[in-house]
Amino acid sequence: MSIPISTIIRLENPNEFKFHAARWNKHVQPLDEYVRDKREWLNWNKWRNPKNEFNRKYIFSLIDFYHTPDIWLFGGIFEVLDCAPEFHAHSYELREVEEFKALVGRLKIFLPKPSRGRAFLLEKHFDKMEVHEILPSIYTGEPFPGYENIDIDFSSLASVYRNQRQDWQAALQSIKGVYLITDKSNGKKYVGSAYGEFGIWSRWACYVGTGHGWNDELTSLIEKKGYDYALKNYKVTLLEYRPKKTSDSEVISRETFWKEALLSRGEYGYNKN
Repeated sequence: MSIPISTIIRLENPNEFKFHAARWNKHVQPLDEYVRDKREWLNWNKWRNPKNEFNRKYIFSLIDFYHTPDIWLFGGIFEVLDCAPEFHAHSYELREVEEFKALVGRLKIFLPKPSRGRAFLLEKHFDKMEVHEILPSIYTGEPFPGYENIDIDFSSLASVYRNQRQDWQAALQSIKGVYLITDKSNGKKYVGSAYGEFGIWSRWACYVGTGHGWNDELTSLIEKKGYDYALKNYKVTLLEYRPKKTSDSEVISRETFWKEALLSRGEYGYNKN
């Protein structure tokens, strides 16, 4: 049985609201931005383009929960303190409405994707919104999916580390392994391995901190293009994992195998040796 969103968010006049459908902007996912830094998420709502799209008293913001089709995360309601028609600034002055703040980051809403764009008249969509789930706490990223299913955008992995997700940390600290970094902009690959005392968790922390993990080719790339290049283009996949008691030589041998199998040296990848 479906539950209309109006049962828990009661709005006297939806005609006073613009619906902000925050989704992939060809650079980053707003859901990743929300998890990584709430100030960045606020900027998604503040940004004002020449169309002056948020030209009503309030903004009703939803974040595309891109892991699941037609599901959105409630991102808050904002009062627009200045919505004059003249375009005289690159950002709106906003005040977050306190009334429904307890649901921000917790309420998941079902709504079929509207047409392309980011700003819509709320009254045309509000009655179509249904309660999908209310999370027990604010969403801080996807739960650990199991070793065989780690295939994650670098921006999402950075959020895992920034929020110190204990499920991920406990799992990745306990293994050695071989991983793959794929540059989605050109298909080039880098195969690496984690061994020694601290396992995958520590090795990947270095990538999150630097964008390159001090690998020669990746270091050159990030020094030239900047850390945001990694956030935008990298994807990280765990190819193999082994218990911590596994010898380092065995892990290094498997790393060599994957370099050869995936042709990650030379023109097809970022490995130098």
